Amino acid sequence: MKFFKTLYVMLALSVLPIAAFSQSQDKFFLHTITKGQSLYSIASMYNVTIDDIVRLNPGSDQVIKEGKTLKIPQVTAKTKQTFHTIQSGETLYRISVNYNVSANAICQANPGLSEKNFRAGQVIVIPVSNTPKKDADNIRKSNNKTDNPISSIGQSQNKWQDMHKVKKGETIFSLCRQYHITEDELKAANPELKNGKLKKGSYLAIPYSSSVATTNKQSNDPTNDELFRNNKTEFHAYNKIKVAVILPFKSDRRMVEYYEGFLLAADSLKKKGTSLDIYTYDSGTSSTSIDPILRKSEMKNMDIIIGPAVTEQIEPLSQFAQTNKIRTVIPFTSKDNHVFSNPYIYQINTPQSYLFSEVYDHFIRKFNNNANVIFLDTNDSSNDKLVFINGLKSELHDNHIPYTDLKGDNILEASMSAATDTLKNNIFIPVSGSNVTLIKLLPQLVALTKEHPGYEVHLFGYPEWQTYTSDHIHDFYTLGTYFYSSFYTNNLFPEAVSYSSLFRRWYGKEMANTYPKYGMLGFDTAYYLLSGLSRFGNNLEESFNKYTVTPIQTGFKFERVNNWGGFINKKVFFVHFAKNGELIKSDFEQ
Repeated sequence: MKFFKTLYVMLALSVLPIAAFSQSQDKFFLHTITKGQSLYSIASMYNVTIDDIVRLNPGSDQVIKEGKTLKIPQVTAKTKQTFHTIQSGETLYRISVNYNVSANAICQANPGLSEKNFRAGQVIVIPVSNTPKKDADNIRKSNNKTDNPISSIGQSQNKWQDMHKVKKGETIFSLCRQYHITEDELKAANPELKNGKLKKGSYLAIPYSSSVATTNKQSNDPTNDELFRNNKTEFHAYNKIKVAVILPFKSDRRMVEYYEGFLLAADSLKKKGTSLDIYTYDSGTSSTSIDPILRKSEMKNMDIIIGPAVTEQIEPLSQFAQTNKIRTVIPFTSKDNHVFSNPYIYQINTPQSYLFSEVYDHFIRKFNNNANVIFLDTNDSSNDKLVFINGLKSELHDNHIPYTDLKGDNILEASMSAATDTLKNNIFIPVSGSNVTLIKLLPQLVALTKEHPGYEVHLFGYPEWQTYTSDHIHDFYTLGTYFYSSFYTNNLFPEAVSYSSLFRRWYGKEMANTYPKYGMLGFDTAYYLLSGLSRFGNNLEESFNKYTVTPIQTGFKFERVNNWGGFINKKVFFVHFAKNGELIKSDFEQ
């Protein structure tokens, strides 16, 4: 599903002459925008600045769009690594030869890469070669390979044969004939051409023909399937899982409750035969108070680490985890960027752009073309949802779903009625998530449903509404209200009742009425990940689609952010107060 809109990147000849452009081809690579990505996340994963990207892609600071490409500058001197966009006709073996680095090293540096997703347009990281050229030659000779020249399609210094400025009257067909390439090859190098349209004045990357690569490819080159199979990590089971919990227990009562939930999960797993060694540390609150913990001898032997909660401590812990190849769970913040470059990071709280993208996707699937959306702006100074609203409007426009804006200090029932469509599902969405806004709008919306009982009317809103439920529950049911959230539980759900009773028996108290409930968050996180490690060992990351765990509050849908980075949790629920009095939690499983 699309997330952001974009302008096609155009480079005027007067700004950047074609000669200069051709000479600098090796200084950037192409990134295809995927669902949920923002300029911030893209810049983070390549260790460049947003300004670096905007300079190469004028207009990208305004809007970007899923499926389009961005030019990303190579900054090898800073990152000590190179990024490579896979070209049509390339193989893993030929890439390894061209960069003088083993296929195994590429696989290790890109744990998200496999024979299934090795395709043109994918970006991979090329690690620094530690193998002298003569050793690489010996490796090839030992495998009966001949290091003949190959097409420059795979060479790191020249990825395209030309950059072409589109002229009036030119077509995809005419360009393919001119450069002796196929339409698929041209479109693979320029994903913006998937709509089949050329734009005068825009620049296109002209790839080398895959037929040339095929001609030069040695018949005894190992295939991608062979290389990925040979470099697959050997299975390792965990007879006893060593887990460290590093949180600021003394300074934050919520961390204690989180840990109490964690211990309940550990006890449940123990009863099912899972053996755990648990190491618990108070992290303190300073940026350096975590250092003595990381120097402890046992830390390098951990299988998984949960923590920290202090933002300034994530940097040293992330470096430690990457150096020692230890899975590390960031349980709270959604704003840390280490997940984009560290394959061992699990980020529980979804970054905003990815969260919104999931919500838009679910919204369109849920209401589709029968929706008539009305945005309500009460001129409340806390219009805190404008980023969400603007993105949703873009999605509605792209999917041809009509919407209306109503604004004013006092939006009346009459104006709401005029904006409705008697033949469609009318979805009212406030542009603020505050309780003040709800108090202003709910009486008018309820009056509308009473005045026009035949109208299909619903209210749609935000995660924080679950904290207002007790104040507005009757109106929520009357309006068939929906809100999205990454975590939710109804205290009357059987799982919640059972867990709350267990928590009370163990600790002699109730969980704090926070948002979310930390005792449930600790249980859900520990139970999901530790049970996965117990069942699938070091194949956990390849097995997420093989097991499900019914959450008490927090669901999980981990996806790797790129081929060399970690995982973010993209699970989103829609909570629905149905007009028949039923409370429904929809998780939109595929």
